[in-house]
Amino acid sequence: MLEAVWIGFAFSLGLLVRLIGLPPLIGYLVAGFVISATASEMSLPAEGPSIIHHVAHLGVLLLLFTVGLKLNVRSLAKAEVLGGGTLHFGLSILLTLPAVLFIFDVSWYQALMLAIALAFSSTVLAAKVLESKRELRAFHGRVAIGILIIQDLLALLVMSLASGTVPSAWALLVFALPLLRPLLYKLLDASGHEDLLILFGLLLALVVGGQGFELVGLSSELGALVFGAMLAKHPRAGELSKSLWSIKEFFLVGFFLQIGIDGLPDANAWLFAGVMTLILPLKAILFFLLLVLFKLRARSAFLASLSLTNYSEFGLIVASVVLPEWLVPLALTVAISFVISAPLNRMAHPLYERLCTRLLKFERNIHHPDEQPVSLGDADVLIMGMGRTGTAAYNYLQASKKIIAMDSDPAKVSDHQQQGINIFYADAEDQVFWQGLDYGKVEAVILSMNDVEAKVIAAKKLRASGYKGFIVSHSMHDDEARDIIAAGADQTYLTMSEAGVGIAEHVKQQCFTGKA
Repeated sequence: MLEAVWIGFAFSLGLLVRLIGLPPLIGYLVAGFVISATASEMSLPAEGPSIIHHVAHLGVLLLLFTVGLKLNVRSLAKAEVLGGGTLHFGLSILLTLPAVLFIFDVSWYQALMLAIALAFSSTVLAAKVLESKRELRAFHGRVAIGILIIQDLLALLVMSLASGTVPSAWALLVFALPLLRPLLYKLLDASGHEDLLILFGLLLALVVGGQGFELVGLSSELGALVFGAMLAKHPRAGELSKSLWSIKEFFLVGFFLQIGIDGLPDANAWLFAGVMTLILPLKAILFFLLLVLFKLRARSAFLASLSLTNYSEFGLIVASVVLPEWLVPLALTVAISFVISAPLNRMAHPLYERLCTRLLKFERNIHHPDEQPVSLGDADVLIMGMGRTGTAAYNYLQASKKIIAMDSDPAKVSDHQQQGINIFYADAEDQVFWQGLDYGKVEAVILSMNDVEAKVIAAKKLRASGYKGFIVSHSMHDDEARDIIAAGADQTYLTMSEAGVGIAEHVKQQCFTGKA
């Protein structure tokens, strides 16, 4: 009965909101409230909420583990991450505290705890949105995730201080965990590519990392993140992340259901959520100004800030420990922030296109960490996006043509450069990249980025900047191919269809050439 209700409501409302152009997770939030409102009529068992809370917790652990798999720990020491994260945390508390204290009938302690709970941004939502757009390892994605990790660590500190719990002496063993990395690497290599690989990931995320950290008085969320980060440099870290993808997505549905199931809001909860929603734009502005202050370009600061413009599930965890009576108002506030943030992030790049002339005025006239080159030299072909398709095109053409490639993933750029590939870091969706770009002798451009929106923007920008050469792209679907052509590309190849034709042609040449 429980499974039928949860899955049925989640699917139905998720599909409904998807049909009107919103992310399904908003439907899952609404489904939670509907289940909460109708629980007595449906005679759902009393243990239902505890079960869904456990499922949600597993989803959060798996998400943080996969985030750790893509994490460069050294990036946390960056000024924009450490400085931006801690400064925003402190300033957010100072901005929110007066509003909570003077509008609502609360004590100083309650107001401070509520301001702290609202200072965090959602790791779950931001990571999910960035992952869906394949921007976790883009510059702005890494900055956003780094800030979120700093916030999560602060949340763990706040919960420890507020609850009065102290980690056991065994917690010091955490500092010896790097010594286990060679063993973990060998276990990952020995796990193969199928079910054992999935079990290995679940073992580290849920058991060794999750329960192991809890046993020594530390957060299970931190444990999952740490063990993911320990495997981040392994060549098969990406494969492990993909193998856990479907399981993680299913459990995360439980997380969004849980927010609604926690209880129905009353008038005071709606008032609290409304006031906090009005303050939400200040959170975005503060993030943007701080990141620009730390030398980021306007585009990177805007995209990172938009990812962080929401309230956090960690706020609910903090409230459950120190302010349980405020859990429902905070849950409603978090849910509304998700409803606002999710569609805005889906439109992040078009929004920046509209606002870029105003936002560029805030940039500092100094060298930025993600500054782009503007000359393509004497290359004949430009390849935009160096995943499997782009790399294959580069390897095929390099013997006969001068090739230059670009990608928005700094780690991927660094790996390719070490292999002798002529590649530079740039983002095709960056307005500044196209300003004054010198195409040199480039006769053809290959669009091989993962994101279809990036291909559409790149094709438009190429034509708008006066490029007259040949533009070709690959695509997974017919409708996407039509959009890329309409944006200015000369030709698109449907990846799967072309792969089938290529296999058939190979069979024809090998087996049937010369036969009657």
